[in-house]
Amino acid sequence: MDGTLIESWAAVKSMRRRDGKDEPPGPGRNPRVDFHGERRTSETHVSPSDPEAMLFRNSKGQAAKLNYMGHVLMDHRYGLLVDVEVTAATGFAEREAALKMLDRLPKRSGRRTIAADKGYDTADFVQGCRERGITPHVACNHNRPGGSALNARTTRHAGHRISQRIRSASRKASAGATMGGRCAR
Repeated sequence: MDGTLIESWAAVKSMRRRDGKDEPPGPGRNPRVDFHGERRTSETHVSPSDPEAMLFRNSKGQAAKLNYMGHVLMDHRYGLLVDVEVTAATGFAEREAALKMLDRLPKRSGRRTIAADKGYDTADFVQGCRERGITPHVACNHNRPGGSALNARTTRHAGHRISQRIRSASRKASAGATMGGRCAR
């Protein structure tokens, strides 16, 4: 399981206040907009050309852009695409979309696992997986307040380490495929 940001074609400069109390845009295709000192969030501002796009930043220190989130569920063994979903860019979208995609999987007997990065290491996601009979093989996030949501019940097994190794290798292979078949180093 993994997610990525999909940047909207709408420009941040095109955003207007939801309450309509801002000044109208200047003339021309690329008006000069001064929003320094003004706090912009998805709750207070909206893009008229793409009202569903949300302000979201990829990491601390980067500028917030209008984005959507793309989510992919892949078969762990063969690397085949199983399910795809696009959602609004929120701090919870990756985990919520993952649980929805797991619900859409056909029912079958036996245990299942899901491998994911440390962004999925939260108590609600781990509990949601366990309620569905799926073992969460997510990377441990020990830097999170309260520590990792995983316990030795999951991490003590060799399958957890193998899942993380396979997930890491498949991510490197897919990065190499996007670079003309050469592996990124």
